[in-house]
Amino acid sequence: MSQDDLDRRISAHTFARVLGAWRPPEGRALASALTDQIRLLVLDGRLPLGTRVPAERELAGALEVSRTTVATAYESLRENGFLHSRRGSGSWTRLPDARAGEQSPPLGAFTPVHDDTVHDLAFAALPAPLDAVRAAAAAAVGDLDAHLGSHGYDVTGLPVLRAAIARRYTQRGLPTTPDQILVTSGAQNAIALVLNALVNPGDRVLVEHPTYPNAIDAIRVRGGRPVPVPFTADGWDLDQVTAGVRDAAPRLAYLIPDFQNPTGHLMPPDDREALVALARRTGTTLVIDETLSELPLSVPPPAPFATYGGAAESSLVITVGSASKIFWGGLRVGWIRGPAATVRRLASVRPAIDLGGAVLDHLLAARLIDDTTAVADARRTELLAARDHLRGRLSELFPTWTSTRPGGGLSMWLDLGAPVSSRLTSAARRRGVLLAAGPRFGIDGAFERNLRLPFTLRRDRMDAALDDLAQAWYGLDGAVVTGDHDPIAVA
Repeated sequence: MSQDDLDRRISAHTFARVLGAWRPPEGRALASALTDQIRLLVLDGRLPLGTRVPAERELAGALEVSRTTVATAYESLRENGFLHSRRGSGSWTRLPDARAGEQSPPLGAFTPVHDDTVHDLAFAALPAPLDAVRAAAAAAVGDLDAHLGSHGYDVTGLPVLRAAIARRYTQRGLPTTPDQILVTSGAQNAIALVLNALVNPGDRVLVEHPTYPNAIDAIRVRGGRPVPVPFTADGWDLDQVTAGVRDAAPRLAYLIPDFQNPTGHLMPPDDREALVALARRTGTTLVIDETLSELPLSVPPPAPFATYGGAAESSLVITVGSASKIFWGGLRVGWIRGPAATVRRLASVRPAIDLGGAVLDHLLAARLIDDTTAVADARRTELLAARDHLRGRLSELFPTWTSTRPGGGLSMWLDLGAPVSSRLTSAARRRGVLLAAGPRFGIDGAFERNLRLPFTLRRDRMDAALDDLAQAWYGLDGAVVTGDHDPIAVA
């Protein structure tokens, strides 16, 4: 099906809301600012490919700008490959082609980067621990011989890997057997599998706000309706969560209790007990994302969520984990932990999505899982230094920004002091710094004041990225503030 044949539309009113705070101060360069914002929405995935955008006159009315402003923005987007138009039919979003001899398309927040001149701060991910991965890979190649005579398909995962993951949960205080584990192709695959099995089109899914953006996308792809519940300054508001469950009657709730992505919050034990009790009262399934649980920095390692409230064997608590954050993103191994009956049910529907993972990856991961403690200890030392270095540089370069000091995880959540996250992201991209704008983590354009910044680059590259980011920040049109909070004009 071509983009012309797609029937996904966005109304002018909805488009205006999704665009958020796109206007530059004093209304200067409106067409250029509108072009940049639409381009960013496409690159970030907030405006899906193949979406038919409103007609020029309709959008101009919704935005209260001239039709010429919208026409100029649309024409620029067409010239750069972000819109495809057909006379008399309309215009659809697309990505530029990268044909031979042409310039590569602009990079988005989640575009893989293989360019040393680009500083990628969109991904919160670490390079591999070389010694551990090399040793495990060498051993895994030797293990492979025992599997080459089989067909190689296994929708639940290799027994040796399921046993290793179960063993790790047991070590962390949650007794687990291999039949309670289903191995997936990363945590994102695990989330999609759970949604495919438990959510029907139109069902509501409660999410934290902000939250992991790919989970929001997965909910929408399944046809679910994300129901956002905001955080307080200190973390989860159980009264609002309870009200959200009561009022929306969600099919399930997707939560990240350990070093929440992107805020870094760690859920207190009492809140975990209360959430399990709420799930039991209402019959709401809790999908618990623990992909960052093995990365505590300045707090004790959190116990698995399912150790609270007698949830270890409850079918209402499904845990998602991953080897990608603690080991390496290139190792596409994740898992689901739940009662054996739940695992069997998920395995029965999995062939509609995929037929299992790569045997060699499973063998490699099985070797690595038993080294988790040693790898985590080494990571902790590196990440603590990186986190504190980043906070120090931020206070020097951006004295008006405020940031969290997460007790674990890979990133911090910044308040820029003004709703300019998308504009800063566009300006930074032009200087070779990739960012994930705050609204990428929200719904309907929320979090324009915020930015997620990972501390996963090595120090020299981080310093270079921050210098370029400072140039982008102080080059924005309009007002920024000094350390004394006096507004100054920046050309």
